[in-house]
Amino acid sequence: MGYYLRKCTGIALAGLIWIGLCSSAFGQKLELVILTSDTLTSTQRTLHGLQKAVRSEHPEAEFPTFQISKNPFHNQEIVDSIRTLNPRLILTVGSPATSIAKENFDDLPIVFSGVKYPSLSGFVDSTHGSIRNMTGASLDIPTDIQFNCFRQIVPGIKRIGVLYTDNTASLIPHARIVARSLNIELIALRVASEKDLPEVLDSLSLLVDGIWSVADHNLFGPRSTRYILLNTVRKGIPFMGFSRHVVESGALFALDFDYKAVGIQAGNIVNRILAGESPVDIEVTSADVIWFHYNENTAKRINIEIPAELASVAKEVYR
Repeated sequence: MGYYLRKCTGIALAGLIWIGLCSSAFGQKLELVILTSDTLTSTQRTLHGLQKAVRSEHPEAEFPTFQISKNPFHNQEIVDSIRTLNPRLILTVGSPATSIAKENFDDLPIVFSGVKYPSLSGFVDSTHGSIRNMTGASLDIPTDIQFNCFRQIVPGIKRIGVLYTDNTASLIPHARIVARSLNIELIALRVASEKDLPEVLDSLSLLVDGIWSVADHNLFGPRSTRYILLNTVRKGIPFMGFSRHVVESGALFALDFDYKAVGIQAGNIVNRILAGESPVDIEVTSADVIWFHYNENTAKRINIEIPAELASVAKEVYR
């Protein structure tokens, strides 16, 4: 069970099941191991929200924390150290840490956070449920919210385009269904390699009223991102970035998430598991605190006026 038992002095324990006696008299540790991928501010904010949520119901919780590295020997030492702690469950922040946990702890509940598109990484079968021993709080923003925001900025938009690679191909069918429910046609073109990007982007630009993006590391490298941003501005096409960093670089707008809120979601999932629920029965969450960011210079260059109701609540305005 992962409990630490403290010695009860002065009491005859022979032949008794004494776990409950000791824990009720002295309290018991609740070991919840945290495995992180880095020390970024986003990770620290996630951890703050996570620990706050768990301690609201379990003030006795302790969080031994380990950070993985690129050294497989170091990571194996971490795995061995976690085993000696015999924790109740494992919490992860970031995809690399979640991968390590998945590979080594199939006998423990795992709650992930700070993960985008968990289904692409094989952490879950879909956003509607977990697999085996794993569930968590994703960084995904519901597609309908993204498309509705696009429609606020470009009223009457009928055709939204998106570029994808084999890495993100599985995201497209669901996005098409969501777009269709909003009376929008999603036109998706595959980019086989970076050298094909100019031709594919030119073709897409002729067919759509705006371009949506998905976080795809095979597509959005530094050079290709610059190319897409420069050419969508030159063609006067509204481009929705997948993060505030892309907006800062020149995308018209993006929706982003609050890392502390994602951590709180993960902490609430932990509380449900500690109360007896199975990870496989707990739905993976998507971001529930969403921020709007836009680039004022880009808006002026492509003659787009950001609606006042969005501009007034913008988290960041880049100029």
